[in-house]
Amino acid sequence: MSGLKVLHVLDHSVPLQSGYSFRTLAILREQRRLGYETFHVTSTKHYGATADEEQVDGLTFHRTRPQASLLRRLPIVNQAMVSLDTAARVEEIARRERVELIHAHSPALNGLAAMRVGKRLGLPVVYEMRASWEDAAVDHGTSAEGSLRYRASRGLETFVFRRVEAITTICEGLRKDIVARGIPSGQVTVIPNAVDATAFDSTPVKSDAAGIAPTSGSGPVLGFIGSFYGYEGIDVLLRAMPMILEAHPEARVLLVGGGPAEASLRGLVSELGIAARVHFAGRVPHQLVSQYYAQIDLLVYARHSIRLTETVTPLKPLEAMAMRRAFIASDVGGHLEVVPDGLRSHLFRAGDAQDLARVAMRLLARRADWPRDAEVGRRYVETERTWRESVGRYERVYADAIERHHGR
Repeated sequence: MSGLKVLHVLDHSVPLQSGYSFRTLAILREQRRLGYETFHVTSTKHYGATADEEQVDGLTFHRTRPQASLLRRLPIVNQAMVSLDTAARVEEIARRERVELIHAHSPALNGLAAMRVGKRLGLPVVYEMRASWEDAAVDHGTSAEGSLRYRASRGLETFVFRRVEAITTICEGLRKDIVARGIPSGQVTVIPNAVDATAFDSTPVKSDAAGIAPTSGSGPVLGFIGSFYGYEGIDVLLRAMPMILEAHPEARVLLVGGGPAEASLRGLVSELGIAARVHFAGRVPHQLVSQYYAQIDLLVYARHSIRLTETVTPLKPLEAMAMRRAFIASDVGGHLEVVPDGLRSHLFRAGDAQDLARVAMRLLARRADWPRDAEVGRRYVETERTWRESVGRYERVYADAIERHHGR
């Protein structure tokens, strides 16, 4: 479908850094390589924009500015206005660029905006569910499972599923959730998270020359790079450290990033008496992230078991494998879907600090095997988790959506 004009409707985008924005960037780059004409609108939830149109990484993003209104103070009305404002911007760009298909990405407010415009302009709409946003809200403490807000968010997304021409999602866990709502399985396509393995070929080697050595000591260094949300399980890593320190007194932890859980994590470090062994590096510019990766011997992905982590696959273990880096991960469903059979010994029981320590110390005791493990991971992402293979699946989705739209 080379030459197809596709308008992507997004919650936010680069330069904001998140798994969401990095996935978007990979999709757009690959679609353009395949010959699609892509256009990009972000909702009013994107923050920090300095203009109505911004050029980032060679792509033009059309920003949506919220309309001034006192109604935005009302809990439900403000969400409706996000969708209405976004729809107005989407329609403006769709008309101007004469797009042929609208591809809306989570959350459901974007799906509603796309449906509104699709109906007005007679365009097919594809909706992509990237996460269970209501479950994320539960972990963030802004909602409770089964609450009115939780059920409304879930119901809204189901409403979108039933009215768009095609649905995509990022993993089998979410596909099963969608089908369980009564959506025909043939309308749901998995476009899995992936990596551009070649982009990780030049990761710097470990060196104090970068000026970012975490703390004094010979190591090993265990670490995490990303957003500090409660579900990431960084607390489990910290609780495992006293046990690891018994076997490796010079072990250190490097935590790079920030987020809602940072204050509680700092408190836990103090409570455990390991402040001298843990370094919070804060948020760092994206171009420097690879240098921080180089300081870490063993990456730790300790996600807790909640609905979100059991159904949604993360990008970070794939990036670790692309970089040939050693890692361990909890046995939540999202990790089980991306960790190949040859590396299943790197998994530990979710929420179990003692088991994390056991698996970490076992790997640290057999570092001679790490190069072999690294090749297993690298081969997996090169053969099964490339963006070229993943994004190529949209062609069939778009063709089916257009056909279904004309058949209605």
